[in-house]
Amino acid sequence: MKRHLVSAADLSRDDAVLILDTAEELARLADRPVKKLPTLRGRTVVNLFFEDSTRTRISFEAAAKRLSADVINFSAKGSSVSKGESLKDTALTLQAMGADAVVIRHHASGAPHRLARSDWLGGSVVNAGDGTHEHPTQALLDAFTLRRRLVGTGTRGAGADLAGRRVTIVGDILHSRVARSGVRLLHTLGAEVTLVAPPTLIPVGVEAWPCAVSYDLDAVLPKSDAVMMLRVQRERMNAAFFPTEREYARRYGLHGDRMARMPEHAVVMHPGPMNRGMEITAEVADSPRCTAVEQVTNGVSIRMAVLYLLLGGATRDDAPAAGATGGTPIVATAPVLPEENQ
Repeated sequence: MKRHLVSAADLSRDDAVLILDTAEELARLADRPVKKLPTLRGRTVVNLFFEDSTRTRISFEAAAKRLSADVINFSAKGSSVSKGESLKDTALTLQAMGADAVVIRHHASGAPHRLARSDWLGGSVVNAGDGTHEHPTQALLDAFTLRRRLVGTGTRGAGADLAGRRVTIVGDILHSRVARSGVRLLHTLGAEVTLVAPPTLIPVGVEAWPCAVSYDLDAVLPKSDAVMMLRVQRERMNAAFFPTEREYARRYGLHGDRMARMPEHAVVMHPGPMNRGMEITAEVADSPRCTAVEQVTNGVSIRMAVLYLLLGGATRDDAPAAGATGGTPIVATAPVLPEENQ
């Protein structure tokens, strides 16, 4: 693993599979009475959030705490940032406090990259979403969810990628950092990705992305192993990108009849939060084929894996070989703290 995780493009196929395999091992903690490992005891993880977030911030906080790290939650609201403090000065302050890792969400695209390439911080930088640019851990948890659903869990999925799987991403591609990271990572893992959206919500230059583009959702559904529905991000829109919400739902929303056209094994994904009744109906969102809640659970395991690999010192040589049924799992030898010592 590299020192930082800023972009899904930073990950090779082996890097991504290592994270997925590590998350698979760490997911076993959920079945234990004490859901903690002492791996990052004494390390400090700062959640530096300049944008509102529920799932991502809590997920990173839970992941760090389950690895016994000390967690500091920083919100721009009510901090010196509201008084005009720069990103540099905030970073220098965190460095002075001994931050080993900074998980940053920022409204400006490129802010995590600037932080990672500067000398302001000595620790690792993890991008938790920057503007409309990238969200690499969301792409990883989506890939992890897909591998568990389509390939298998435990040793069945160990070492596997998503080669040959067909994933359709539908909705507000233009403003979606989830889509940008997802396309890159899914392509790296061998999946075939198709974007479906109104022409006004397809980014300029998309022809250079490693994916196909379609404007007809009904034509793509029967050939999809997974369909990821994206939220229409009204807060980032300063113009009319489609006539009405009703028209958008009719052309690009996923309802029961459309879900019935998907293959029986295919799953429905959503990174959240959902606009029920617009991009997805309640019938689909609450069906067993929808993995939205499962993605939240898997997000904790993935973020544990990322922090573990960045800060815990594990190497690719420590990971179980692809397809191996024996050997020592990455975290199998790490002792679980007694409950009274948590």
